[in-house]
Amino acid sequence: MENLESENTPNPRNPKKPKVVIVMGATGAGKSKLAIDLASYFPIEIINADSMQVYKGLDVLTNKVPLEEQKGVPHHLMGIISPNVEFTSKDFRDSAIQIIDDIISRNRLPVIVGGTNYYIQALVSPFLFDDLIEEMDDCCLKESIGDKELEYKFASGNDNCNVDYQRLKEIDPDAANRIHPNDFRKINQYLGLYARSGLLPSKLFQGQKWGRTDNFKYDCCFVCVDASLHVLDHYVEERVDCMINAGLLHEVYDIYSLNADYTRGLRQAIGVREFEDFLGFYLDKDYNADTERIILSTEDKMSKENLKALLESDNIPHKDLLMESINRLKANTKRLVRRQKRMLNRLQALFGWDLHYVDSTESLLGNSYDSWPRQVVEPSVDLIRSFLHEDNCTVPTKIPNAVASQILDKRDLWTQHVCEPCGNRILRGAYEWEQHKKGRGHRKRMLSLKKSKQYLVDKEAEAVT
Repeated sequence: MENLESENTPNPRNPKKPKVVIVMGATGAGKSKLAIDLASYFPIEIINADSMQVYKGLDVLTNKVPLEEQKGVPHHLMGIISPNVEFTSKDFRDSAIQIIDDIISRNRLPVIVGGTNYYIQALVSPFLFDDLIEEMDDCCLKESIGDKELEYKFASGNDNCNVDYQRLKEIDPDAANRIHPNDFRKINQYLGLYARSGLLPSKLFQGQKWGRTDNFKYDCCFVCVDASLHVLDHYVEERVDCMINAGLLHEVYDIYSLNADYTRGLRQAIGVREFEDFLGFYLDKDYNADTERIILSTEDKMSKENLKALLESDNIPHKDLLMESINRLKANTKRLVRRQKRMLNRLQALFGWDLHYVDSTESLLGNSYDSWPRQVVEPSVDLIRSFLHEDNCTVPTKIPNAVASQILDKRDLWTQHVCEPCGNRILRGAYEWEQHKKGRGHRKRMLSLKKSKQYLVDKEAEAVT
């Protein structure tokens, strides 16, 4: 096993950034498995960077690594946060920094593992939105525009999120175009930032180096576990079926609550809201508006032990709703995979992140026994050894630095594009728009649209003749 005493020990005469390894990738690609396997080669400790796995509960649904499969490797920030608390990227950053410092002080290697890319961005980048708000709370700008700030604090407390979003749209259309109209937290943050500083959030953020590699807090080695999309899709479907057998239905049964808030805490996890319609129908209930409690019928109440049996039962209404929920969970997980892949491409193309890819496709297919160690573990170990003993990783990136610099200079993260042929889908920034236009779905819709227009032209010509 590698000795890290010389590689990651601070030297006052030659200060260097602390070295950390970051394992990234889409859901199901094998990030956690790789991180645990690395412990056979390096004295590592794992820091979880999955925004749902940090919470207590839903161990099956959030795919937490069971204790017996952790192989004695220390895991931090795993299942420790109350499920009703909002654990922000700033909370993660502040917690992870302390853990990293402690791990390094014991001559061990921190390995950050997870698919929540904005957690990782917050950790390695010096600029964070919440920090800016706090700094402005302490400055004199707050006093000089106190009346204006109170006005926006009052407005942002309004229950109607649409009102605040429209206000933001009037103040800063570019910033409003970058966020979802129901993202009340970010809407309030943007309004608060404008109230405190008088600066437009879009103008302020465009001048920042947030996410840029030249401003990283740590010396990072990024290992990205990747697999072909169709293989990941198949694996996701199989994994959801395994989760059903492992007790997923019991977990969503226990967390179910009428009129629950799905924008905070653990209930944001994919797989909770998907079962809401089914559980609402499955539980024969009355609702007491005064106590906000569900009153279950004693005669027709079905215990959660019967949930899985519904899949084999003749109870058509319940069975159909349950299958719809399971299929919705599979579909939304596949969408998450695509979002994560797009985000990794953006981090590399727009921010210049030096991502080193290892391919787990063969391993997920199960074509050969040695595909995982040969194609995933061994290349990752070689990469990390190079990283620890040299100033720079020797494995080349997919995008040359010169090309990446040109892209960074020309990046456009704020302009909103609307694609009418794709159902008025909103794309944010020039990069997303260009990637969308190259996509297979968009090209098929454009071809179909052109054919339909030509068909109408031909019909009109026939009618005239």
